[in-house]
Amino acid sequence: MTDPKDRVAVIGIGQTKFGEQWDKSIRRITLTAAGACLADAGVGGVDIDGLYVSNTSTSSFIQQEHQAAMAADSGGLLPIASTEVEAACASGGVAVRHAYMAIKSGEHKVVMVIGCEKMSDISERAIADTLMSAADREWESQIGATFPALFALLARRHMMHYGTTEEQLAAVPVKAHANAVNNPNAQFRFKVSIDQVLRSALVADPLRVFHCAPISDGAAALILCRGDLAEKFRGEPVWINASTQASDTLALHSRPHLTTFRAVKHATKMAYDKAKVEPKDIDVLELHDSFSISEIMAVEDVGIVEKGKGGFAIEEGYTSMKGEKPVNPSGGLKAKGHPVGATGIAQIGELVEQLRHTAGPRQIEGAKTALALNLGGTGSTAVVHILSKE
Repeated sequence: MTDPKDRVAVIGIGQTKFGEQWDKSIRRITLTAAGACLADAGVGGVDIDGLYVSNTSTSSFIQQEHQAAMAADSGGLLPIASTEVEAACASGGVAVRHAYMAIKSGEHKVVMVIGCEKMSDISERAIADTLMSAADREWESQIGATFPALFALLARRHMMHYGTTEEQLAAVPVKAHANAVNNPNAQFRFKVSIDQVLRSALVADPLRVFHCAPISDGAAALILCRGDLAEKFRGEPVWINASTQASDTLALHSRPHLTTFRAVKHATKMAYDKAKVEPKDIDVLELHDSFSISEIMAVEDVGIVEKGKGGFAIEEGYTSMKGEKPVNPSGGLKAKGHPVGATGIAQIGELVEQLRHTAGPRQIEGAKTALALNLGGTGSTAVVHILSKE
């Protein structure tokens, strides 16, 4: 049996509500999530010896750099080491991975990870331009490409190659919204129908408004600790059995295939090998669904669905709450919300609840092993975490 000193546990989770929070500053949002996390874990500030802060573009959104130092200062954690992490939409997952590696290396024992973003304070045009800095500025955004346009290219290629239909694309947000109804922190807690999705405004053919994750404010936090210390804290531990990361080209035109996230396949294979599990062993997943095609490709590339069958599987309920492989019980990025820096951390927070069996009406019965996938850009960065109850 693995020595507990060689393992890493999540012992605390905290999250704000996601959505437009006009009356709250990023400092207040961050402290709210951190406070909830500390309370959940039963950890005091003196116990924490490291801090990682995930943030994507606050320097552009609200002209505030140096988020890690601000979080340490505001949270009363000085003078501990605080580090800011940026990897586009995968920033949260990468921050968790850095905390995990810091504990595994012996450098830290108890680490807090916070992800935060305040996006609704500037215009949609400015947000779109800022986010596009996560794509290839020279080859894509400078000639007018947006993320909806780039993911629309992926969707069209998948539809041409595998016969994926618009109805199957629409099934992704329908499922997401149905799940978000039971998530008190979700941005959009209402159901939508296939017909509503197909009649919503076109953004970039074939993607419509309901295919695209919203602009969101919010924060999420985790506390990780060395395995042998977990029992001294109040939070019920959930174990991180694998934390892996891989990269792909920044520009889509440099990739050999547009129907596969290569970085996802590589990171997932490494994660399965490290955790000594197979796709059949995964009970619940949180997959990055910034656009509907993202989830369709992701369920294929993490191996729970045969390549090309993602649209069919989602349409037939295979990934629904009552399906064989439930995906995004939180509501996913589409309905839960997508405050970019917080997303990867909130994914793991949801899975911790699932494995603790404290998710209430969105609980996946008997969940023991879970997988989180966080993507950056159009899949240029992929971070995978596998967690378990034991």
